[in-house]
Amino acid sequence: MPAPVNPPRGMRDLLPAEKAKREHALSVIRAVYRAHGFDEIEAPAMEEYGRLHAGLGGDNEKLSFSVLKRGTGPEQWGAAEDAADVADLGLRYDLTVPLARFYASNQAQLPAVFRAVQIGPVWRAERPQKGRYRQFVQCDIDVLGEPGPLAELELIGATAAALDALGLEGASVRINDRRILTRLLTTWGVAAEAGGQALITIDKLDKIGVAGVVDELGAQGVDTAGLHEAFGQLATAGWDLAVDPPAWLDLEAYTDLLALRDALPQVELVFDPTLVRGMGYYTGTIFEIAHPSSTSSLGGGGRYDGMIGRFLGREVPAVGFSIGFERIVDLLPDRGGETVATALLHDADVPVAALLDAKRRMQEGGGRVRLERTRKNRRAQLDALAAEGFTRFAVVTAEGAGDLRPLA
Repeated sequence: MPAPVNPPRGMRDLLPAEKAKREHALSVIRAVYRAHGFDEIEAPAMEEYGRLHAGLGGDNEKLSFSVLKRGTGPEQWGAAEDAADVADLGLRYDLTVPLARFYASNQAQLPAVFRAVQIGPVWRAERPQKGRYRQFVQCDIDVLGEPGPLAELELIGATAAALDALGLEGASVRINDRRILTRLLTTWGVAAEAGGQALITIDKLDKIGVAGVVDELGAQGVDTAGLHEAFGQLATAGWDLAVDPPAWLDLEAYTDLLALRDALPQVELVFDPTLVRGMGYYTGTIFEIAHPSSTSSLGGGGRYDGMIGRFLGREVPAVGFSIGFERIVDLLPDRGGETVATALLHDADVPVAALLDAKRRMQEGGGRVRLERTRKNRRAQLDALAAEGFTRFAVVTAEGAGDLRPLA
């Protein structure tokens, strides 16, 4: 018995119905983003190894797929002290680092404030599990060159509009600011050099709970006295802290978040002072999409003002928002049939000329047309066609196509 032929672990084959559903969702997202003034770009799937491992990608750098240098063989692998000795390229693990390189390469041809759309696959060496793949699609929008809150407002507004256009109701946006997190750690006595690791631990709150986070912080040398109570207070923090701000609140950052909330009355913004976003390149506002039907975020982003300067030599303000396309498409209902999608059933002995003529005539009315040889089990065949989105069928003989009938 032949062995099963499966795609690589963590990767998937997409059958026609699923592919059509995904392409429809992508077309909706693209149309909304274009209507909001964003322009789509495309960067290579691979970037230089050193660029992908420059300390910008957080833990994702550890999950990147590297590409061996040409001519590198097993004899070099064992002698290599570091992956950089045998790899010079890598598959992108997100779309933000490639965008920073793209902007640095093409800035002279781009507007002063550049609103970019990137949609494409990324690769991470994840441990495959439900909802987590090694190859998946990201949908990113970014505003480069705008230092003020207009960038955040445009990104959040466009993302909310895309979710609405997809029919995904009930989503909210959790929002925080890295300045608030920095002040929070200061009030807890966390040294500046230990702040990064402490934030990584706090970012696990939804996975290991308060007790687990407090235990990890304690193992890092943080004084955990009163931290259980502190997390309880953080969980109830809302939009009413400005009058009597607690010691851990950076009031300037909080006021900026209030202004964003007031400018976006159509979007439910939820202040969450424990929201971290694990990427080390965030410098200010951070946000995530929450939905009651998912325990994981459906996307997120934030301000990363310091990244592009590392490639360009001068600072460029930047904010981005990424939709978690794989998670969102799983929440969308299966698509119904096309407005007009016709199956033409025929026997093997029908002349090719008659088949092509019948197909051409059906296409004149618009819609999709498929020629399909009649099977013995006509009912099962019609059911399968209906499941693929076909709405009607006709039988073709040498004399031409018969009457069109609906596919129930």
